[in-house]
Amino acid sequence: MVDKIVDISVIEEECGIGKDALDTVLENITRLVKDRTDVEKADFFQCLLASIKDVELLTRIIKMPELPHSNKILSALLDILLLRNQSFDNSDELINLRVLCAKVIAMFKDTSAVGTLLYCLNNKDENYKVRLACADALGRIGDKYAVKPLINVVQDEDEKSVYVQESATFALGILGDSDAIDPLISIMEAKQGLIGKFSFLKERIVEALGKLNSNNRKVLKVLSNALYDSSPMVRINAIEALMNSDYEEAFDLIKKSLQDEDNEVKRNALIALYNMRGRDILEEVVSLPGYSDYLKEEAKALLDEYEDQ
Repeated sequence: MVDKIVDISVIEEECGIGKDALDTVLENITRLVKDRTDVEKADFFQCLLASIKDVELLTRIIKMPELPHSNKILSALLDILLLRNQSFDNSDELINLRVLCAKVIAMFKDTSAVGTLLYCLNNKDENYKVRLACADALGRIGDKYAVKPLINVVQDEDEKSVYVQESATFALGILGDSDAIDPLISIMEAKQGLIGKFSFLKERIVEALGKLNSNNRKVLKVLSNALYDSSPMVRINAIEALMNSDYEEAFDLIKKSLQDEDNEVKRNALIALYNMRGRDILEEVVSLPGYSDYLKEEAKALLDEYEDQ
């Protein structure tokens, strides 16, 4: 509920809402909050967020640098996300507004928002863009309470949106909880060989496993197998995950990808090896037979760059 400290009709009149152009309204808001205390700003913006029905104006207000990070503003953003106490015309702009709310909510890093975000994420009738934003926000807030629900979304065979599963997987990677390792490995193994829309899910799983890496041998096996996945992007993600890992085998595993059929995969493998060991691998590729002309040219370019530095 909005505190009865300020009169909404007075605020709307002072801001010029409903009569002035949008840019003028925003200028009025900036002027009106300039000398207010943080508490007064929070009351002021809470009233605006609770009363305005114009989606474009709300969007612009939420993006204002003057918007304070307070519990009152968080509550107002959660209300908009849930479409609570407000009636809007359903539109793409409204969806984008709610996505923005989820992103800003994540910036508050307040665990009290987790319940609402989970509610939206688990509502399969909700717009998928809103669900994506809520999954991402859960990862960025960092509350371990969200780990199990996120795993459930990724494992749900009846989930209609693979994009939501991708976003939930990404969030698990950010959260960094080792409980997610075995479920993600199981999903990766089940999707092995599948292409199309599942390629993107596999990319996110490889990324997440790379972030969750705790020198787990099962993770190493999955990343090793991913180097031979049918999707070049999955292979590239596996190279990056191994490059950033502590596995002793990582260098030799990545080196095999220098023989990959895809030039971009080969290039990423070369850069990864260079980052891990320095220029020796570049000189090897340039001077020894068995490497493609494309790779030799890439190695020469990196050597030239190295010399310039």
